[in-house]
Amino acid sequence: MKLDPARIAGYRNFGTKLWNATRFAEMNGVKRDPAFAPEKAALTVSRWILTELSRTSREVTEAIETQRFNEAAGTLYRFVWNQVCDWYLELLKPIFMGEDEQAKAEAQACAAYVLEEAYKLLHPFMPFMTEELWAHTDSRSELLCHADWPASGFADQDAAEEINWLIDLVSGLRSARSEMNVPPSAVAPLIVVGANEVTAFRMRRHEAAIKRLARVESIEPADAAPKGAAQIIVGEATACLPLGSLIDLGVEKARIEKAVGKTEQEMERIGKKLGNEKFVANADPEVVAAERERFAELEVQLASLKTAMQRVLEAG
Repeated sequence: MKLDPARIAGYRNFGTKLWNATRFAEMNGVKRDPAFAPEKAALTVSRWILTELSRTSREVTEAIETQRFNEAAGTLYRFVWNQVCDWYLELLKPIFMGEDEQAKAEAQACAAYVLEEAYKLLHPFMPFMTEELWAHTDSRSELLCHADWPASGFADQDAAEEINWLIDLVSGLRSARSEMNVPPSAVAPLIVVGANEVTAFRMRRHEAAIKRLARVESIEPADAAPKGAAQIIVGEATACLPLGSLIDLGVEKARIEKAVGKTEQEMERIGKKLGNEKFVANADPEVVAAERERFAELEVQLASLKTAMQRVLEAG
């Protein structure tokens, strides 16, 4: 079995991410509440993460029972890294710093519950760190390896759809900013076209989070997309980010054209090697596999550059 050392580094980073998430939670008063029950949670963000936790528990359990351990590990990796660390804890920050004590108490109890259930699910794959975190976060005599396996009964699809919509919107705006080389400190208005009542409500409800997470200064409805704007489709609505005030479109176009040319040149070089039957037959299989992997990476990179170029052309 080929084992890339970079994967080991990646899993070390995952362990660090989990450890830091636990420390962040502790610093914000997160503590196990024996009375906490998922079905009694009132906050939308709580009901969203509990729904995703339930889905993850179900998928991991099914994968382990059918001996698809790589799928179980991958599902857990995505849940803990992407949903818990990157989004859930980030969305809790305003609640932890706010003055609504009832909301804060629920967020603290729910975060403790989610982290403990994550430790249980991760335990078969990383027993030592999860056992340490389990003991560290609460004074109890029971070992994690003796705890009950997580159940998967809770579901609130409305809450899940709402927060996943928010994540898709912010991710799309961040991606557009990154592709267009927009400076991190630059802010611009967000123009929303074609939003129905549900989307308009969500925009108002999550306005503070959208502004903070996507570097938006205001959210404004409109009948048509303004000229010179990157457009991101989320559901039925189109979110438009005006680029004229954020970047020099001419300079950005030249930068992307240069990057496209360089990427296509590299793809042509690798394509010729992979198209050479003698090279494929005589080269070390690992070298051939690495070249194919690199070609696939370049394809993704080229598609991203072309999307960015299309946005520049639309903005111009």
